[in-house]
Amino acid sequence: VQLVESGGGLVQAGGSLRLSCAASGIIFSTMGWYRQAPGKQRELVATITNGGSTNYADSVKGRFTISRDNAKNTVHLQMDSLKPEDTAVYFCNAKGSYNGITYWGKGTLITVSS
Repeated sequence: VQLVESGGGLVQAGGSLRLSCAASGIIFSTMGWYRQAPGKQRELVATITNGGSTNYADSVKGRFTISRDNAKNTVHLQMDSLKPEDTAVYFCNAKGSYNGITYWGKGTLITVSS
């Protein structure tokens, strides 16, 4: 099982970035994104079920959009109106449909400059 994130980088406040995660190996149910800022605990950003139901952290509602392509086992995070407080390492997360195990990507750094 492998989850590979892409799309991280440096952006100015107010800008946009799109993260992608390519998952392989098994079929996944819920997929999502978490983030961890320096000195803070990892926190949920957004999740999406294989049926398309979404859940967002209050801090990103209205600015971030999660989507997935079940056929390609990919999940995306469109991030708009980025703020310096969005600076963190973003991790892809996916739960195996049959084994119930949660898998993590290695993370990709997003830095939002003010």
